[in-house]
Amino acid sequence: MTAKTKRILSMVLMAIPIIVLVMGGVMKLIGAEPESVMQFLTKSGFGNYIKALGVTELIIAALLLYPVTNKTGFLLASCYFGGALCLEISGGQPTASVVFLAILWISMFLKSKEVFLPLNK
Repeated sequence: MTAKTKRILSMVLMAIPIIVLVMGGVMKLIGAEPESVMQFLTKSGFGNYIKALGVTELIIAALLLYPVTNKTGFLLASCYFGGALCLEISGGQPTASVVFLAILWISMFLKSKEVFLPLNK
C-alpha cells in the first residue's frame, strides 16, 4: 500500500468517528437525542451531564481534526468510546461503540504507527 493510499484511507476512516462525535455532541446540546438514548443515559446516572457530554464530544472531535492535537484527540476519543462501550455492555445495549473504537484505532495506525510501536533510533 502506498503512502498516499494509507493517508487517504486514514483520513476517510478517521472521518467516521469524528462525524459520530460531532453529531452526538450537537444532538446532546440541542436536546435532539432519541428518547431511548436519553432514558438510558438518565437511568445510568448521566442525566444531569448530557450537555457536558455533548461539549466533550465536540472538543474531542476538534482535537482529532487539528493535526497538532490529533494524538491527544485520539487518546481522548479512545477513552470516550471505551467508556461508552462499558456503559453499553453494563446496560445490555447493542455495542455500537466498539465499531467506532476499532475504526478510530485502524485509522490512527495507518496515519501514525509511532503511536503504537516503539521508535527505533
